[in-house]
Amino acid sequence: MKRVSFLLLAAMFLASVAVTANAGTARLQVIHNAADPGAAVVDVYVNGSLFLDEFAFRAATAFTDVPAGVELEIGVAPGGDSTPGDIIATFPVTLAAGKSYVAIANGVLNPDDFDTSVNGDAIAFNIFARDNIREKAYLRSLVNLIVFHGSTDAPAVDVRLPSWPWAPIVKDLSYGEFSWYQTLFAKKYQLDITPAGDRNTVVASFEADLSGLGGGAAVVFASGFLNPAANQNGAAFGLFAALPNGTVVELPAVMKTARVQVIHNAADPAAAVVDIYLDGTEIVPDFAFRSATPFVDLPAGKEIVIGVAPGNSTGAADIIASFPVTLDPNETYVVFANGVLDPGQFASNPEGADISFQLFPRGDVRESSPFRYLVKLLAFHGATDAPTVDVLALGKKCNYRLIDDLSYGEYSNYRMLLPTKYKLAVTPGGDNGTVVATFDADLRGLAGGAAIVFASGFLSPASNKDGAAFGLFAALGDGTVIELPASSTPALAMTANVVDMPEDASLAEDLGGETPVSFDTALDQNYPNPFNPSTTIRFTLAEPSNVSLSVFNANGQLVERLADGRPFDAGVHTVAFNGVGLASGVYFYRLETGSFSQMKKMVLLK
Repeated sequence: MKRVSFLLLAAMFLASVAVTANAGTARLQVIHNAADPGAAVVDVYVNGSLFLDEFAFRAATAFTDVPAGVELEIGVAPGGDSTPGDIIATFPVTLAAGKSYVAIANGVLNPDDFDTSVNGDAIAFNIFARDNIREKAYLRSLVNLIVFHGSTDAPAVDVRLPSWPWAPIVKDLSYGEFSWYQTLFAKKYQLDITPAGDRNTVVASFEADLSGLGGGAAVVFASGFLNPAANQNGAAFGLFAALPNGTVVELPAVMKTARVQVIHNAADPAAAVVDIYLDGTEIVPDFAFRSATPFVDLPAGKEIVIGVAPGNSTGAADIIASFPVTLDPNETYVVFANGVLDPGQFASNPEGADISFQLFPRGDVRESSPFRYLVKLLAFHGATDAPTVDVLALGKKCNYRLIDDLSYGEYSNYRMLLPTKYKLAVTPGGDNGTVVATFDADLRGLAGGAAIVFASGFLSPASNKDGAAFGLFAALGDGTVIELPASSTPALAMTANVVDMPEDASLAEDLGGETPVSFDTALDQNYPNPFNPSTTIRFTLAEPSNVSLSVFNANGQLVERLADGRPFDAGVHTVAFNGVGLASGVYFYRLETGSFSQMKKMVLLK
């Protein structure tokens, strides 16, 4: 069949219906959103006359004047050289004069061949119509959006803006339903799709750039399948926007990522240099023992496969170990590659831990300290032949247990320390009188930063194929790895009088280190933020001062005085604030110390 221009089709359409002189017209936009591969292209008939020739999936017409007040029989036939006899579905509609409509063709031709709807909705091919559709916004700075759920295998969803986490802009939208209109400013947004009522599980995120649509409107529609493999390999899920002129724009997916640092700590000489692959593609060539990558963004929310191959590998076929992992979006991880390739050729772990080559991941990792005068430290035990250990910070008056009972393959909790010099003694867990080794740790250049300290190598290289000897190393966020030098200070009886490390990290003088050169009076951002229900407010004083610290609500009303003019010493201080009993929202906290005054904002999110 010869292709017919749209104008000619419109003329055929108008000629095919009986229109009385006063029946009037309606405005209509048609959108093809049926993801069934068998309906990828269709012909649309009106009252037996061809209206849309080879109408493609995810295409739309412009808004067009069509007859109102009379019944129109819309027929859909397979695309190609069809005739009215090929129509496979008909839908009678009567439009009201003066109104604007959108009609969305959706669903599948044979529901038995596709995944059922999660909510039990009928997914057979159908036309979903909605009136009171807008072609423009009332103000040039605004955009009118309406959303249609057209994904047959997707559950009921909410649509959320990360910049407005308290409530969804579209709530509890099920398959085949239209939302109410939303009016947004003409700017860029991220749209998060979550299961209805669940603001924490983001199914997908999309970028919606409305900056060029000021004064306009659009129909946003969910399209395709969440699980194409279960739906005849139909199109994958996505968000699209149909503009009044018939243009259809795909909203680009925002790739869900996690921050990851990988550290090579496998002391097996045969793994001295390795290549790292991600889903079969080499991403870190010639990765040397005791080196680290910087923190990088990796795909999250889906399974990825990290492969390890010998250095100078030629491709994915050389991979000798694969590790499937699924990272949580917006999380930060460290992953240690540790162990030995053939445990039978190495000394066993004293506690019987598995020392075979593997990956050791940990989430909730910090790339920096939330407070600019402190250092965040995390420890990892990566010495295969070493027992469970404690790490002591050696002081003049007593010795502080910095790390307690850390076994091979384990991570410690984070410790927050002043940026000064420390002497660290490694002892067997529960036996702080026996020192395995002592090290100097100079944290003076890491104020406001974070590091991962890891035990590396063998206590007995001779029993482990003459691999590297035991040592302590620190990996920084930029991928720099620093060896902590062995201390020349004998531990001797200094390992007596061991106490747990206080949480305030105010031990520089007793530990014999050097305090920072000077402090500036400052108010730090609370941490965590947003918080629920408690948070920590930290401030720094350049000199002893009387401190007033107060919390206010968004209306400027006093909520609580955390410090009411009492004296504080110079240095870093923390005060806890508990929001139990308070409503979610924005709050402010203000620090006053004589001539100094500063206010910051925090968010309580329940």
